[in-house]
Amino acid sequence: ESENKPQNTQYTMAFSDSCSRPEGASTGSVAPEGTRTYLIGGNWKCNGTIASLEKIIADFNGAGPIPANAEVVVGAPFIHIPIALMSLRKDVAIAAQNCSLTGTGAYTGETSASQLKDMGITWVILGHSERREGFGMAGEDSELVANKTKKALEEGLKVMFCIGEKKEEREAGTTMDVCASQMKPLADILSKADWANVSIAYEPVWAIGTGLTATPEMAQETHANIRQWVSDNVGADVASAVRIQYGGSMKGANASGLLAQTDIDGGLIGGASLKMDFFECINAVPAP
Repeated sequence: ESENKPQNTQYTMAFSDSCSRPEGASTGSVAPEGTRTYLIGGNWKCNGTIASLEKIIADFNGAGPIPANAEVVVGAPFIHIPIALMSLRKDVAIAAQNCSLTGTGAYTGETSASQLKDMGITWVILGHSERREGFGMAGEDSELVANKTKKALEEGLKVMFCIGEKKEEREAGTTMDVCASQMKPLADILSKADWANVSIAYEPVWAIGTGLTATPEMAQETHANIRQWVSDNVGADVASAVRIQYGGSMKGANASGLLAQTDIDGGLIGGASLKMDFFECINAVPAP
């Protein structure tokens, strides 16, 4: 692994040097030491054309400063990653929406974490509910998602690790049982050091793309329970540092109420991230 690192760095720098990404802009103060920097993630899913991508990138590039206590990342479709890496403002990181369990090799149709890292990608979204459920294909189980996460971390990527319950599970009162079952395989294989490069994206499946949103108080309760689970099963130090994003139909109209909650450290935003509404969410980050 160590032998590959200088090579990866060399390629990443060379690719970045050939790009002309515009500078970003920052406003306000960074998060005080010992507090969590907000993580606002966008997930473009399987959307967009070159024309629509160029428009949203131009809009984001002109959207003004980003709060200094927020980190912003967008997950682009694989095929659009190079365009984003070449033209999206530098203070918005680019994520992939998936990566393979394997390294490089005879794995037709797969994209490995090492290839993403080599390209200059810094983040990957793993375990999204749509991938856990499958769409005409077998869904990904929690063991697989955990193993993918470990592989991505070993290759130097950061991971937004998605968990969350369905409507019938929420109504049956088993939300935390579901979330715990999704987190346990990960807790079993990660070192404490690994957790520094993981965020947890809690996405109530019943609120994704439905227009339904958990109230800020409902979301806060689940986020607090997730943090407590991490404290009990990984360690209090990891629990206090790990960022837990809310991923259930966050948009400009509800972002400030959600982000004001003690244990909500950002969002993983779908539909709204394809519009300028994404910057309404970014600008809803509370000042430190």
